[in-house]
Amino acid sequence: MTKKSVALTGNDLTLGQLYQIVYEGYEVTLASIARERMEASRAVVERLGASDTAVYGVNTGFGALASVRIHSDQVSDLQFNLVRSHACGVGAPLSEDETRAMLLLRANTLAKGFSGVRPLVVETLLAMLTRGVLPVIPSQGSVGASGDLAPLAHLALVAIGEGEAIYKDSKIPGADAMRQAGVAPLKLEAKEGLGLLNGTQGMLALISLALREAEILIDTADVAAALSLDALRGTPAAFDERISRIRPYPGQTLTARNLTQLNRGSEIRESHRSPEVDPRVQDAYSLRCTPQVHGAVRDALSQVRTTLSIELNSATDNPLVFAETGEVISGGNFHGQPLAMAADQMAIALATLAGICERRIDHMTNPHTSGLPAFLTPDPGLNSGFMIAQVTAAALASEMKALSTPHSIDSIPTSGDQEDYVSMGMSAARRLRRMLDGLCDVISIEMLAAAQGIDFHAPLQTGTEARKAYALVRSVSRVVDKDRALAPDISVVSEQIMRGEFQKFLH
Repeated sequence: MTKKSVALTGNDLTLGQLYQIVYEGYEVTLASIARERMEASRAVVERLGASDTAVYGVNTGFGALASVRIHSDQVSDLQFNLVRSHACGVGAPLSEDETRAMLLLRANTLAKGFSGVRPLVVETLLAMLTRGVLPVIPSQGSVGASGDLAPLAHLALVAIGEGEAIYKDSKIPGADAMRQAGVAPLKLEAKEGLGLLNGTQGMLALISLALREAEILIDTADVAAALSLDALRGTPAAFDERISRIRPYPGQTLTARNLTQLNRGSEIRESHRSPEVDPRVQDAYSLRCTPQVHGAVRDALSQVRTTLSIELNSATDNPLVFAETGEVISGGNFHGQPLAMAADQMAIALATLAGICERRIDHMTNPHTSGLPAFLTPDPGLNSGFMIAQVTAAALASEMKALSTPHSIDSIPTSGDQEDYVSMGMSAARRLRRMLDGLCDVISIEMLAAAQGIDFHAPLQTGTEARKAYALVRSVSRVVDKDRALAPDISVVSEQIMRGEFQKFLH
């Protein structure tokens, strides 16, 4: 069976294709139209390199050393030195998925044809990606100014046959990995070291992969909220489409529709519809305002998706080569501020979602608000039930508030004050991993608590679609009729969540 493939043009890579390449192993090639553009911009670099004109990154030093001229017979050494000197990363390495994404994204921005590098550079990166040569990239060391210099330097180090790489599940010298995979190391020419290093592809890779999980989690949170609504004998009246129609945020509208569909046909709802049976007029905000809060999270993630879709196909190098006019222009497209702010926006959205989920968990476990046995156990006192599960959710939600502190408003001058305002985009992106894991566990706890609450209403059942989600929880976690360790249950439901098994009930 022929593997599916994507041809890189530099102009039309989608997030969906990124996920297919990273997670499903789609092959990647360089499109002929991209090759032509790259050859045209490369000709400009070679022409200028042979002249007496000072061109940043071609025959000058870098950053604060930009005024230093480099002799023509040292141009190649300049590029190798740049890669080696910038490989100063520290900390835990990026995951293999994140590294695959970085290789792809750097290849795509070079394929756009504004960096002045040879097509061979992109072909080498794609060969590494296809044959499984994954550079070991320390996750710390970027301030997101001239892009992610240190992380990209570690990527480039393996491309030139140095550094370390993961190949066939082993960490080995980059030269050995390239040789075993049959990929010839690059012999850098003018501007090619700079072309490999200048750009936002570190933070872009992390935020792009984080968005995929965040979108799974917001959908799953809608499912969890629908189960919690019935566990607490709440009313879906607040999700009436007429309410969203007169405040027409897309996210609010979608969540309200999801909740209505999931709880349609609920026997639990019908049992307390009459005011004589249930005199309550309104539910707590964490139930009633679910569309408004979840919807705001959805809209924030949608804005992040828009930013990422632009960045995926942007030229973020410096200087940029414009083949049609033969000009090389220095600018600031490498600056990570748009992505840093997008990462902060996502972090705030994730923390918000964890917060409202935790409140619903508390309502279900608190005997003063739940109308259910204390802490969701049939024998409270002898058993503690979900008491500490709620405490765990509270701990995670609180930690996420701290993690959501904005990074994009921070800056510290670097490179002799040449890079005097930086984005901190990589650190903004790195913290998303912890937040996604924490949010997933909070939603898992809500799923377990809601399923337990629904069991107390038996033989009445929840809505037709929500019942499928309840059954999925119960397929891996039996009713908690007496105390047991809940950590394994939380873990296994979290795994279900990240596989998108609850998300499918909305599509």
